[in-house]
Amino acid sequence: MPENLSLEQIQNFKGKYPRQLWYLFFSEMWERFCFYGMRGMLTYFMVSQLTMTDENANLQYGATQAFVYAFTFIGGLFADKILGFRKSLFWGGILMIIGSAILSYDPHQFFFLGISFTVVGTGFFKPNISTMVGALYKGNDPRRDAGFSLFYAGINIGGLLGGYACITLGKTYSWHLAFGLAGIVMTISLLTFIFTKKSLGPIGLSPFEGDDVQETLADGIDGKTASAPVTITSKAIGKKWYDYAVYAGSLAIIPVIMIMVAKTQYTDWFMYIIGPATLVYIIYEMTKYTWAESKKLIAAIIFILFSIVFWGIYEQSGGSMALFAARNLDNKLLGVITLDPNGVNNSANSFFVIIFAFVFSLVWIGLAKKKIEPNTVVKFGLGFLFLAGGFFILYSTRFFANAKGIASLDAFTLSYLVITFGELCLSPIGLSIMTKLSPVKLQGVMMGMWFLAAAYGQYVAGILGASMAKAGENDTTVQKLITFTDGYKQLALYALIAGVLLIVISPLVKKLMQEVN
Repeated sequence: MPENLSLEQIQNFKGKYPRQLWYLFFSEMWERFCFYGMRGMLTYFMVSQLTMTDENANLQYGATQAFVYAFTFIGGLFADKILGFRKSLFWGGILMIIGSAILSYDPHQFFFLGISFTVVGTGFFKPNISTMVGALYKGNDPRRDAGFSLFYAGINIGGLLGGYACITLGKTYSWHLAFGLAGIVMTISLLTFIFTKKSLGPIGLSPFEGDDVQETLADGIDGKTASAPVTITSKAIGKKWYDYAVYAGSLAIIPVIMIMVAKTQYTDWFMYIIGPATLVYIIYEMTKYTWAESKKLIAAIIFILFSIVFWGIYEQSGGSMALFAARNLDNKLLGVITLDPNGVNNSANSFFVIIFAFVFSLVWIGLAKKKIEPNTVVKFGLGFLFLAGGFFILYSTRFFANAKGIASLDAFTLSYLVITFGELCLSPIGLSIMTKLSPVKLQGVMMGMWFLAAAYGQYVAGILGASMAKAGENDTTVQKLITFTDGYKQLALYALIAGVLLIVISPLVKKLMQEVN
């Protein structure tokens, strides 16, 4: 592929998807294998290997994942202002590989050190590759949502493979191998990006890339020979130090992350500060734009706030549901297939996304052609309604349990199918809407804010999971079933209320979005 493609050439692609989308697809797929592989091991590993209580493990899980997503905002900020998306992605991948290597060497002694490298690395990697996907499309290209849905399928292929393989490898053979596998596939992800990045043309370059310094010498080149004034153009070499400062700073913050993740009280303080500070920053940035552009940013913030509620409920999958799967589920799917319940918990969602993401993208395209496609706000509302349905099914697992409190893996898996429908209404569309509603110079920051909302969702999920675990800490298996399913029913009601509210206010939000669909 030519190395000097212009942005216009890239965006004027033929067919449904640009070729560059596939390169980013595979890079993201392997990175998500690493991320979801390790994510799926955290709560189980902390309880079974680090001898934490259920309550503390849920809080630690919430803190760890909150910092992962909170740092996507910081990574997006530095990508926008200094590194550019490509350098940021590369640096994040390196840090994730180092973190996986540390965990592979000794996951018991160096657990928080390895996790801290992964936290910072993900912050630099995750928001920037999504932003580059958005840059492949013109702002009014109706194929954008389909592209993000396909990209989201790539995320979940990695989640499916990593989510099942790593936890199974750890439980069956060795935790060293499980964390090592995550590092190997992260290396594949980084190499994929390195060998295909030239096809992206100007997308993802540093804002300082190509910056020139012009100096005019009135007396000619050497100051002695009389001649017409001469202008000399040279590269702004001094700005390279900005890159080095970001690299050094991100390494220096790792010990701080270790302390804050290990002590969840520090996480509380961080979350109390970072959210309000981020909103103040965005309000400050709004002053630089017109009222029309600011209204779009207000709409984006509404989506972000509702997404916190969504992820706070949805992300029980990595915390309370991991323990629920380990203790209260049988290992038979459809009565004949023997599967690890924790593996199912980690990968069922990804499996259903792979199957239905493409179907959803075709549905949106088909409805758009008939001019009956629901707007983005209504799609968000539908996402909450499906989420509510999935958690009501989780509640119903108590009615399919035996006398020992062991419930049906079939009902549990069905709940994931319905939850996945909710995710497909919200998450890939959310990635897309952030790029649609944001000014070009704020796209990385707003993508980071989208993931920061996920950080708050993870944080809330940890607190909710810990409250359920604390209530049933000394319960029997049967009592734990009742405690956890009661909690899931309550979460289903929260999701139902949020979905109805969002649909009710959809006309107001649509006015703020203006021409954006």
